[in-house]
Amino acid sequence: MNIKQRVIELLSEFEKGKYSNILLNEYFSKNNLSKGERGFITEVFYGVIRNDIYLNYQLEKRTKAVKKNWIKNLLKISIYQATFMESDDKGVAWEATELTKKKFGVPVSKFVNGVIRSYLREKDEEIQKLKEEDRLDLLYSYPKWFYDKIKKEYKENTEQVLISLKKVPYMSIRVNTLKYSEEEFETLLKTLKIDIIKKVDTIYYIDSGIVLHTDEFKDGKIIAQDGSSYLAAKILNPIAGEKVVDTCSAPGSKTAVLGELMNNTGEIYALDIHQHKIKIIEENLKKLGLTNVKAIKLDARKLKEQGQKFDKILVDAPCSGYGVLRKKPEALYNKNMANVNELAGLQYEILESAATTLKVGGDLVYSTCTIFSEENSDNVEKFLNNHKNFSVQKFEMPENVNGHFDKIGGFLIDYTEEILDNFYIIKLRKDFE
Repeated sequence: MNIKQRVIELLSEFEKGKYSNILLNEYFSKNNLSKGERGFITEVFYGVIRNDIYLNYQLEKRTKAVKKNWIKNLLKISIYQATFMESDDKGVAWEATELTKKKFGVPVSKFVNGVIRSYLREKDEEIQKLKEEDRLDLLYSYPKWFYDKIKKEYKENTEQVLISLKKVPYMSIRVNTLKYSEEEFETLLKTLKIDIIKKVDTIYYIDSGIVLHTDEFKDGKIIAQDGSSYLAAKILNPIAGEKVVDTCSAPGSKTAVLGELMNNTGEIYALDIHQHKIKIIEENLKKLGLTNVKAIKLDARKLKEQGQKFDKILVDAPCSGYGVLRKKPEALYNKNMANVNELAGLQYEILESAATTLKVGGDLVYSTCTIFSEENSDNVEKFLNNHKNFSVQKFEMPENVNGHFDKIGGFLIDYTEEILDNFYIIKLRKDFE
């Protein structure tokens, strides 16, 4: 099968409601493809999803409604290649025409050829016009409200932020030190001819997802996890024998980091509001060899009603997810500012509930995988104003992780970070009751 036909097939499945990252991983596990083929499919598949607003805008200017999804997706792929990849424009038009000719015949192939060549003639002029008219929302495919929000928060850095959130993500893998070593993993990578792009502690960013189909992954020696998620758990710094709670645990990857840091001792309570996610947490932690964790179905807002006190608490709160758009680009299209404000309220309730159960002298890490102040610094400032018995604690970030500390002492892994997810992390201590 032609490689573009594979992408069309994937886009068709995505349009039926499947999550992009799960869909792609499943496809690669079922199809024996070369490293180059997997790389091309990943870039184009995610690229079309990320740039859907721009691609639809260009199609609508040049066609009436395209009834066949196959044709529409081929046109989107072609325009994406010509705009965002270093492709030969004539070659892009020729290949699309030939693919269409084989599937639908000459008349339809002439239509496809005409649309693509029309775009190629006008591309540079149209891009320049969008910039001059301050339509970066169209150019970079963002809802208008989101673009306006980014402009308000990031001002002269707006375009850099928009570009950063559209970058192609790398596979990130963490070594489970309870079962495996970094040296063993690096040997495995050499055997599989996989290159390391970046390393943050025990997190490896690599140029292939084939490791997800190895015995090492099946046996829980390695786990898929981003460095930002890992750091949120590591910065809490639980020690052996402590009593710890992860308020929003599913699927359990941060809980696993806590368990490893505690060397499988003490007690960790992994909470989630959904029973089916409790089962996922239990399965994942069992595979990883964690025995000091108890998964509990509980709304984290009700933690304060349980009557227990904890040494350390991780509040990785439910959020809008705008820091992980590289991996989940569809998240951009299913929320709005009203959702952001609603989530901020939920986050605050969870933070406040958790705070009441923290022992004096205990630490709490609050984190989100989003970039808006409502869910990050604004929430924490509100909390500190209402809870004078808490203070912000200093912590260090690895030198090769980019971002900035805000005015209250939280760290935002931001648009300057090319590899890791955008994440907000702040550490608080309960000084007195």
